[in-house]
Amino acid sequence: MLELAAALLESLATGRRLAVATVVAVDGSAPRALGTSMAVDDAGRVIGSISGGCVEGAVYEACGRVLDTGEAEICAFGFSDADAFAVGLSCGGRITVAVHELAPAGMRNEASTALLGELALAREGRAAGVALVLPQASEDVDEQGRRPADGLRLMVAHDTWEGDAGALGPAVLVPAVPAALQAALLGALHRGRTERREIECDGVVVEAVLVVAAAPPRMIVFGAVDFSVALSNAAALLGYRVTVCDARPVFATADRFPHAEVVNRWPTDYLAETEVDERTVVCILTHDDKFDVPLIEAALALPVAYVGAMGSRVTHDRRVAALRSRGLDDEALASLHSPIGLDLGGSTPEETAVSILAEVIAARNGASGASLRVASGPIHRVDAVPVDRVVDRAPVVGEAP
Repeated sequence: MLELAAALLESLATGRRLAVATVVAVDGSAPRALGTSMAVDDAGRVIGSISGGCVEGAVYEACGRVLDTGEAEICAFGFSDADAFAVGLSCGGRITVAVHELAPAGMRNEASTALLGELALAREGRAAGVALVLPQASEDVDEQGRRPADGLRLMVAHDTWEGDAGALGPAVLVPAVPAALQAALLGALHRGRTERREIECDGVVVEAVLVVAAAPPRMIVFGAVDFSVALSNAAALLGYRVTVCDARPVFATADRFPHAEVVNRWPTDYLAETEVDERTVVCILTHDDKFDVPLIEAALALPVAYVGAMGSRVTHDRRVAALRSRGLDDEALASLHSPIGLDLGGSTPEETAVSILAEVIAARNGASGASLRVASGPIHRVDAVPVDRVVDRAPVVGEAP
């Protein structure tokens, strides 16, 4: 739901009531990820998409019921291939959706109040998190796969929202979050990935979907070459905050890199000082050993997601030999993506950018990069998230905090 923050806040500011449907479980091949949301306002307007078009009609009806009754629902689509096809989920997967009401000022329930500040943070491109604490599984499921959602709760990552949420009013206090749940939610925020987890609070295990909107990940491109121009433009489209660093100001200019921050610094000096994290991508396109070798050595020592270096196989072998002479072993070199990119057969800067970003995406998701034609298993992969057994003396999440 956080990906719809701007549209949801705009609709609430006009006094509209909303029903928000969020994917809380994915089984098999399904077109949208855990945490994806779609909303319907009380005028019938749709915001977002929950399945790329497959089950929108059924979700629209569920949102209408929640707006009519004010009672949350949990709906499952695609218990079998036949059932999935009946609602349009022709990929044969199964998704479970939680639907709840989001009300404007003056009509706000606890869920609306708790969510408001996180929506405002997400709208500004800042990190935000919401935990959808799911009710205990119920045997009371009707023929449409619906079951009551009594006990469905929204809890947020931050205790207060200190800011202006537009026409929705001043700072909003939210219910206290049990420590174990907050720790899990803040952990998901740090990783930048929505997760479904079992969390132990004071001896009771509850199930929650930790929906996060992380700040944009960084991509740092070293070397102001034509390939860097294409890569920075394409990476910006994928949501990366791109920095291009080159010691030569004549090549590294804002005009040449309109979608990137441009830094005229010696590359190793800049890498040593700039902020990185486990989502940061480092692409070394300098084609100069005096830059490449120390840069690769420094980058491989950092806790980043991806380090890639451009060059021919001859260049790669020469660099590896130089890196070994500097003390790097096989384990350190195993995380280097060089020559950079997937084998797509492209040669232009734009095609090379696609090749590099394809490898970045595959590395981020632990995917093979192989053609789907020869791969097996579901097309839309669901990450296996380990059970989080955080023990704390916090109240049971199913109870009022």
